[in-house]
Amino acid sequence: METIVPLLEIIRRLRGKNGCAWDRKQTPLTLWKCMAEELYELEEAIVKDDTDNICEELGDVLFQILFLIEILTENNRFEFFHVIDGIAKKMIRRHPHVYDTAVVETEEELNRQWEKIKTIEKETARKKEGRTADTSLAQNGNSKEISSAMDSVPQGMPGLLRALKVSKSAVKEGFDWENIHQVLDKVKEEIQEFETALDQESPDAVMMEFGDIMFSLVNVARFAGFHPETALSSATAKFEGRFRLMEETLRLEKIDLKKLSSEEKERHWQRAKKHYDT
Repeated sequence: METIVPLLEIIRRLRGKNGCAWDRKQTPLTLWKCMAEELYELEEAIVKDDTDNICEELGDVLFQILFLIEILTENNRFEFFHVIDGIAKKMIRRHPHVYDTAVVETEEELNRQWEKIKTIEKETARKKEGRTADTSLAQNGNSKEISSAMDSVPQGMPGLLRALKVSKSAVKEGFDWENIHQVLDKVKEEIQEFETALDQESPDAVMMEFGDIMFSLVNVARFAGFHPETALSSATAKFEGRFRLMEETLRLEKIDLKKLSSEEKERHWQRAKKHYDT
């Protein structure tokens, strides 16, 4: 396996006295925005199954991660080996069926084991901070803040990802539908409520009901066993591919899409679908 030392040396030179002004002024917060963009570009490459682009985007993401570690190391927050040692120990600790004597027979048992270990880790962290598992003193020193199953869900996550994380957090507490058909019934119910809100012409109600539909669909994906973000990315990429093909065909035929009737647009769209999918 190739060493990452050359990348670290590049980062240190860019951050050095005679390096790049842009690189020198980066902070963890500003760099995170760059990393988020690179992650989405990697996701796009994976969805398109573009091997060369996946390799390139993985390199970009890796560089951003190393860059962030270097900045925090410069600020004496921790050393590089702390990151490696921490994740190595965590992965070994969370796989006792591989590194120890634990036995799991099903994926459900595996998930329960994983969550149990995470709970123990969080409790250990709380004790180190001088807090109990159930309460922590509020800043005013009088009231108490009750911990919630939702506390581990980051506020800044993208909508679909956060909806899935919130749902899974509720499921861990035993709050869930029994099967996917119940979730689908919930989707139908939310669509009816959305239609009612449309008739009432209340923008806020319409928006909220639309959000309820999306949240319910996230749970459909969870029950079906795939990630909603991956499904949406794949569907968006498919639509984009079909639309680009239709655009190119119309351009070659010197046809203005905006001037077509609804029936003509549908005919060209169906033709693009047929040729794109084959």
